[in-house]
Amino acid sequence: MSVIDHKCPNCAAVLKFNPTTQNWKCEFCKGEFTLEQIKASEEKYGKKLEQEDIITEKDKDGMKIYKCNNCGANIIMSKNTAATSCIYCKNTAIIKDNLVDEFSPSMVIPFKKTKEEAINEFVKIGKGKPLMPKVFSDKKNIEEMSGIYIPFWIFDYNSVSDAVFDTSRVKTWASGNYRYTKTDKYKVNISGNMEFDKIPVDGSVRFQDDIMNSIEPFDYNELKEFNYSYLSGFLAEKYDVKSEDAETIARKRAENSSLDELRQQVNSSGYSTVINSSKNININLESKEYILLPVWMLNIKYKDKIYTFAMNGQSGKLVGDIPVDKKKAVLTAVLIFFGSFIILTLINLVIRMVLK
Repeated sequence: MSVIDHKCPNCAAVLKFNPTTQNWKCEFCKGEFTLEQIKASEEKYGKKLEQEDIITEKDKDGMKIYKCNNCGANIIMSKNTAATSCIYCKNTAIIKDNLVDEFSPSMVIPFKKTKEEAINEFVKIGKGKPLMPKVFSDKKNIEEMSGIYIPFWIFDYNSVSDAVFDTSRVKTWASGNYRYTKTDKYKVNISGNMEFDKIPVDGSVRFQDDIMNSIEPFDYNELKEFNYSYLSGFLAEKYDVKSEDAETIARKRAENSSLDELRQQVNSSGYSTVINSSKNININLESKEYILLPVWMLNIKYKDKIYTFAMNGQSGKLVGDIPVDKKKAVLTAVLIFFGSFIILTLINLVIRMVLK
């Protein structure tokens, strides 16, 4: 079993990826390097990225226990963890053996948003919400925001579609004391071809699909050839959703989108009603890729429930709901009631004094 990290060419400290500059930065000597510079340095001085035999044992739950190659502390991770960090020295541990063969991603979108930017966006959604539970403004909780590379499958399709829609046009008019309605009904047959480029499907069962879908879209023009170096300073998972299962989900999305596009084309003709009566949609798979996408995530526990917030690590789109503190809500309602009562009482007294 092997772990990977990059060493600073200047001081040999561990380098971490900097989302702002898209380079690798040393937090010790503040040096910053491109990927090409790091590779050139390692080739020149013969520094090895890999350190062997770091796995020590498995615990009773099957979790793997590794030795941090920086401070020697134990690092505990699941079988699907591809990159994590030591809780003591914060050194990144990239488990190469979890990212090889069929688990090797072909591409990755590197983080563009920093942890500070993710935290600032989270803090913004809490502003102006006096009924927000205190735990959501606790700095200690917010600092637990983690950058994670989530495994995704992306699929390219082309579709050949044919559908029939039952449509109608309704016309109404008045004549004298009567109002008339005329309904003309039609059958509309429409066909077309569509291309689908990179339909994404979450490749990890640990992460909620609705949340992952909500932070889309990603700009796939910024996909880069996968390199372990991009994982430095972040967490990462390997997929545990098979490509066949993911492809079923993506195919259904392509089918629905094809039918929706045909329906919109019919709708554009100004029909009053448009109802699909039959369809024949052929979806052809052109290619699939296994990639890693950047996501900032924060989980906060409140009243035995976990609230998850996720931010697209490329675009900055943030999703997640903050609950209402019921005690605060009741207290606020009581204060408003008594405040209003006191104000009305004072107004009433002033009116009586004036009338006297």
